[in-house]
Amino acid sequence: MRQDQDRYEAAAEAIHQADALLITAGAGMGVDSGLPDFRGNQGFWRAYPAYADLGLSFVSLASPGWFQRDPRLAWGFYGHRLALYRRTHPHDGFAILRRWAAKRPLGAWVFTSNVDGQFQRAGFDPMRITECHGAIDFLQCTADCGAGLFPADPFTVEVDGKTFRARGDLPVCPNCGALARPNILMFGDFGWDESRTDEQETRMKTWLGSLVGRRVAVVECGAGTAIPTVRMMSERVAQALGGALLRINVREPEGPGGTIPLAEGALAALRAIDVQYAVRESGDERT
Repeated sequence: MRQDQDRYEAAAEAIHQADALLITAGAGMGVDSGLPDFRGNQGFWRAYPAYADLGLSFVSLASPGWFQRDPRLAWGFYGHRLALYRRTHPHDGFAILRRWAAKRPLGAWVFTSNVDGQFQRAGFDPMRITECHGAIDFLQCTADCGAGLFPADPFTVEVDGKTFRARGDLPVCPNCGALARPNILMFGDFGWDESRTDEQETRMKTWLGSLVGRRVAVVECGAGTAIPTVRMMSERVAQALGGALLRINVREPEGPGGTIPLAEGALAALRAIDVQYAVRESGDERT
C-alpha cells in the first residue's frame, strides 16, 4: 500500500537525518528471534503447559515470593528462561539497528524492558544500554547479605522438561551461600536491587542531556500498552528533544501527534525501513 510505503520512507528519512538514535524495545522485539510471546495467559501456557495445569499465569509466577515458598518452582521458571536466552541468536533487526547507529555522529542508546540480554549479545555497547526491569544475566542474594550483584555466568539450572521444576543445585550467593535470585524486577517486588539499573539510567540522562539542539530519532520496537514503561520513555524523549518517534508494533502502533506508526513485527519493519534508508545513504555517497 502507498500509505505504508510513505511511512517507511518517512521513517528512513528521520533516521538518515538524525544525529543520534534512541532505540527502545519491549517484548515484541524478541519474537522474531524465536522467543515466546507471553501476551495473555493462552500465549504463556502454550510455551509452558505445565503451568496451565497448575493454573499459574506469567504474573503469578513472576513473583519474588516463590523463592521463599518454593525455590524449585521459582528457578524452574527462571532457569528455563536463562537457558533459552543464552541459546537464542538475535535476529537480523539488531544488526540493522547497529548499522544505523554506527552512522550517527552521536551514536545511539538502548532503553529496554527486556531482561534477555539480546542487545548485548547482538554487539551493542553495554555502557549504552538501560535495562529498566533488570537482567537475567545478573543475580542477587535473597538474604540481602550485602554481596551486591554477581554474574549468572557460572550457574546452569537443570529444569525438568515436563514439570518445569528445577533439579539439582540451585544458584547461591558467593558471599553467604543463601539462595540467589535473578536481578529482575518482578511483580510486587520490594527486594529488587536496582543499583545496576540506576547506574544505567544516570548515564542515559547524561547522554540525553547532551542532545539538546541536535536531531534525534526514537525507534521503538515491540513495546505494548499493558506495561507502558517503554512507550512512555519513547514519547517523553521525542517530545523533549523534538525528535521523530517511529513506533513499530503489530497491534498498537498508534502514538501522539507526529508519530510514524508501523503495524509490523520488528524484523519486517526494520528491513523495510532499511531498504529506504539504503537509498538515502547511497544518494549521500554520490554527492
